[in-house]
Amino acid sequence: MRIEDKTLKALAASLKMREMRQQLITSNISNADTPNFKAKRLDFEEALQRALDVDGNLEMLASDERHFDVGNGGFDNLKPEVYEDPNGVVSDDGNTVDRDAEMARMVDNKVLYDASVKLLNKKLGLLKYTIQSEK
Repeated sequence: MRIEDKTLKALAASLKMREMRQQLITSNISNADTPNFKAKRLDFEEALQRALDVDGNLEMLASDERHFDVGNGGFDNLKPEVYEDPNGVVSDDGNTVDRDAEMARMVDNKVLYDASVKLLNKKLGLLKYTIQSEK
């Protein structure tokens, strides 16, 4: 029986990326009064979608060993994209952080983090049940 499956890897990656996003949001909030600070965003949903690639439609065809690995599928090369928020409103001091919007993002991220933890616990509980029932 294979214990480490795609679902476990996806949930673990989701937790890791949500933690990174929380740190980035915290950094944005703590720099809300820093002149010329630009709010940062972290996108990992597209990278996670490529890693999951359940139906195989997102993968580029690499039919030759000389082809480069350009980040298709798999969890080993899962990298989020961090960028400056292009939608940020620039204040008089050049700062683009909106505290209220950042707090809302933080709450949203926390809810999704908690949901991922619950799903991971359910998955591990099912595995534990399966292992115990095979004895």
